[in-house]
Amino acid sequence: MSEVADVEQKLRIDYVNAIFLISTPILAIVGMVWYYTEYGVSWKEPTIFAGMYFATGLSITAGYHRLFSHRTHSASWPLRLFYAIMAAGAFQNSAIKWCSDHRRHHLLTDSEHDPYSTVHGFFWAHMGWVMVEEGGKEVEKVEDLQNDPILAWQEKHIFKIGALSGIILPGIIGYFVIGGFAGFMGGLVWGGLFRLVCVHHGTFLINSAAHVWGKQPYSLENTSKDLHFLSLFTFGEGFHNFHHTFQADYRNGHKWYHWDISKWWIKSLSWVGITKNLHKVPQQTIESRRMKTTFEKRERMLQNKDDVSEYRNGLRDCVKLLRASIKGMNEKRLEYRDNRIDAIKNEITKFEAGIKQAWEDFAKLLNSMETGQKMAA
Repeated sequence: MSEVADVEQKLRIDYVNAIFLISTPILAIVGMVWYYTEYGVSWKEPTIFAGMYFATGLSITAGYHRLFSHRTHSASWPLRLFYAIMAAGAFQNSAIKWCSDHRRHHLLTDSEHDPYSTVHGFFWAHMGWVMVEEGGKEVEKVEDLQNDPILAWQEKHIFKIGALSGIILPGIIGYFVIGGFAGFMGGLVWGGLFRLVCVHHGTFLINSAAHVWGKQPYSLENTSKDLHFLSLFTFGEGFHNFHHTFQADYRNGHKWYHWDISKWWIKSLSWVGITKNLHKVPQQTIESRRMKTTFEKRERMLQNKDDVSEYRNGLRDCVKLLRASIKGMNEKRLEYRDNRIDAIKNEITKFEAGIKQAWEDFAKLLNSMETGQKMAA
């Protein structure tokens, strides 16, 4: 078989997916123009859109992604069922298939076997990979999900569930909230079609834009980037470099002020026992990784490689001090919370000073690397 024939065998257009992805934006635009012309728009239509966007989008990010794909926490069956039903309405395939592709993406990031690698270009990573029948897309590494009766049921009835939750449900909501046939069509257009397109491309942008633009504070091992503004409409998924580096963390935006609705949703539900076993990577691990990555960036810029070992020894000392200080500070803060003793507070202050000292020493190390000066003994 020739090489061209082999490529054609592996890459064939998936006409169902291609037509669906191309037609839904057109239908959404036409539908919104038609609906506005016929009935106008009040506050109710955007409210239905927002509610459906939240329910289906969060079921992808907190459900498909952080719960099912990465097992960053556990959840009770009613929440898993909610995710299974509403994520089906996002029309991004079943949880089992979605997670199979996503786990392969993390295992083989940027390789030829990464399902949505930017190696093949922005469009491929964004949506092109969905529009072809590619050889080697078998479902694998999801035995844990296949043994979940809720996800097995969703897999079997994915298109029926998706049609009901993603198209019919917003129409029914519109029927009662807005009223009559006009309300049904308003819910279908705003909460169904328009919402579907927005959720699709929000998810797609994480696969494409967050592997092309942004910053890499935690790892240079792959093309994943932190592109914070994407988090505003993807429920916190824009902290993508962090996520690729610390996949088991239920947070993508790990700092309290990082806009990560999925993180807040998962944490809030843990207060009433709906989610449990929330995994967090220790702060000292995160910060030491950030320090090492910053060093690696500067190391790549070095003209003279002769002193690399000396600089690495300096990095090792900075990381050691940083990790010990952060760990000690957090332990003492917990102790101080239970026993408000001044002596403990003083120890916290010492550990905070150690953190500051570690970063000051690191800044001096970076300056030495930039100027080419020898490290002080």
